[in-house]
Amino acid sequence: LEDELLGDAPVDVPMELMLGKPPKMHRDAQAIPVSAGPVNDQHKALETLVSEVLGHPTVGSKSFLITIGDRTVGGLVARDQMVGPWQVPVADAAVTLSGFEHFSGECMAIGERTPLAVVDGPASGRMAVGEAITNIACVPLAKMSDLRLSANWMAAAGEPGQDAVLFETVHAVGMELCPELGIAIPVGKDSMSLKTRWHRDDDPANEEISMIAPVSLVVSAFAPVADVRHSLTPQLRLNRGPSRLLLLDLGQGNNRLGGSIYAQLGQSFGNDVPDLDEAEHLKAFFSVIQRLNREGLLLAYHDRSDGGLIASLCEMAFAGRCGLRLDFDMSRENLPGALFAEELGAVIQVRVDDLKKVRAICRDEGIDALLQDIGRPQNGRQLLARCSGKPVLDMDLCELQLKWAETSLAIQGLRDHPECAAQEKAFLSSWEEPLLRPQVTFEVQAPAVLSGDRRPSVAILREQGVNGQVEMAAAFDMAGFRAVDVHMTDLIDGQTRLDTFQGFVACGGFSYGDVLGAGRGWASSILFRDALGEQFSGFLSKDNRFALGVCNGCQMLAALRQIIPGSESWPEFIRNRSEQFEARLSQVRIEASSSLFFKGMEGSLLPVASAHGEGRADFGARAVTPGLVALRYVTASGEPAEFYPQNPNGSPQGVTGLCNRDGRVTIMMPHPERTLRTANFSWAPAAWKARSPWQQMFNNARLWVG
Repeated sequence: LEDELLGDAPVDVPMELMLGKPPKMHRDAQAIPVSAGPVNDQHKALETLVSEVLGHPTVGSKSFLITIGDRTVGGLVARDQMVGPWQVPVADAAVTLSGFEHFSGECMAIGERTPLAVVDGPASGRMAVGEAITNIACVPLAKMSDLRLSANWMAAAGEPGQDAVLFETVHAVGMELCPELGIAIPVGKDSMSLKTRWHRDDDPANEEISMIAPVSLVVSAFAPVADVRHSLTPQLRLNRGPSRLLLLDLGQGNNRLGGSIYAQLGQSFGNDVPDLDEAEHLKAFFSVIQRLNREGLLLAYHDRSDGGLIASLCEMAFAGRCGLRLDFDMSRENLPGALFAEELGAVIQVRVDDLKKVRAICRDEGIDALLQDIGRPQNGRQLLARCSGKPVLDMDLCELQLKWAETSLAIQGLRDHPECAAQEKAFLSSWEEPLLRPQVTFEVQAPAVLSGDRRPSVAILREQGVNGQVEMAAAFDMAGFRAVDVHMTDLIDGQTRLDTFQGFVACGGFSYGDVLGAGRGWASSILFRDALGEQFSGFLSKDNRFALGVCNGCQMLAALRQIIPGSESWPEFIRNRSEQFEARLSQVRIEASSSLFFKGMEGSLLPVASAHGEGRADFGARAVTPGLVALRYVTASGEPAEFYPQNPNGSPQGVTGLCNRDGRVTIMMPHPERTLRTANFSWAPAAWKARSPWQQMFNNARLWVG
């Protein structure tokens, strides 16, 4: 067989020989109806219910988890979880760019409604698909058929009733709903053992206890994006004129509370759960949102899911730091359903002047009856609501956001440095102070030398595990350099030498598996090899050569200060004060220094991607030399940031970038190479051009070379 396969002639290999002949599996699936009873009436004040729903871990902020994961690596991220100048984790979908020179890309969103499967498996499956689509609808897509779904099925196979629920749910999704929507599910996976068994130590009989999880479908939706810049976010905007908040209600007013957070808080579940009753309505919804987005009629968008309508509205207000004035035309008894039902749908913000156009488009698609005007955003921080003209809610949105963040902050306080968690809580309490308020003091200008063919070479230096070399190469390539990938083994083996380059960059990432002190280990690999140490020392002492170290590379160059002229007062970089890897969009101030990279950029306040675990500058007995400080983390007003999260690593006076005395060597913890274009920022001023201000630092290097 091997000889035949290696020959030129086509070979007909029997499938049994390649994969074996697995036996077909037969299951006797018997349905067992489950009754969860009615949803209990909760005899609590409406304010209490709103606060408890927002504070539920399912609904509340997941910031504690989001900020410890690197969300900018690769330099092609266009939309992560964080939204607006306050960086609130409420985004509906993820968006990435497909390259460094254009704006096409890809998007992804998730849908999941597992709890509903306790009483209605098919409804939970339809809702999972529906939620994935209402999430991804915020991204500009050509048509719904461009979507592809990945289905992750989980069940306690073999348990009474569960095989039947699984069969019914798969049939409802795969044989009915997706064909109706014209969407394919080309890939997926399954886990069929969602049961656990244990024995209680304090049980004399030592009886076995078991528990199963309900049938679960997690849907991941993917699609190509023609222009990532037109993606919508939940951030409410008050600077675009008078506006209204509209609900597109795919639940058609049913407001079923079964399985909701509201029901669970009342120690009940409910038989009447949300469902996608009309597939055609979902198709029309998708078409309407895409058309409204194309025509520039939407200011903000947020889907309705966990926590219901009130959670969606509050999250939009958190992202925009504004108040809400809501009006509901219904009886007081029906208000909990309107506020807390987790039906499919979305809230959109529309200018008052555009309301007629929006209604006409909904009418064209046949879903104008699903459109409800529910109020407007307003200045301030009050959540005010009326029902049939009578006041029913008057709450402070700042206090609600603290409740929404309560679990996240509590986990941070236990897992991280408790003072950092307390400082983040204090930051959230200052409702109007944003994390980001950029000020740019210069114009981004391409060097005149780019008109020629000469491209000086720069070594994009990396070590085992470094992962920031591609975006760094792109940054220097755009500035007119010839970026060359150079691994440390190339220098060690003598395959290349530093003196053949005009400059080198030590890139960021997870060198040596991101062990503690990895950058110092990288430096040691140079200092403890005489020939390599001499090569670096010779390069760094030449007045016509430059070097840049970012993140891991910053720590590495700082540890080489003994061979870098004019860097004797540089600090070491140690573990962040929060005791966690910190991934945030932070604001820095470019200081007046001799750094060749920041010439003419002094005084600017710029957002920049931070992603490091050991970024805290430790000067020891050395004094901070002002003329050598190139970057500081600062508050929105531009003052050096001493507290978390404005200062994510805890460096004294916010120091996060330095240079040597003659400015040829610069080190910095943040990642400007990951924010080369305005599309790379999770939030940036609308007036910014396509190229972000950070491109200027790389242009400056090209101008310096000449």
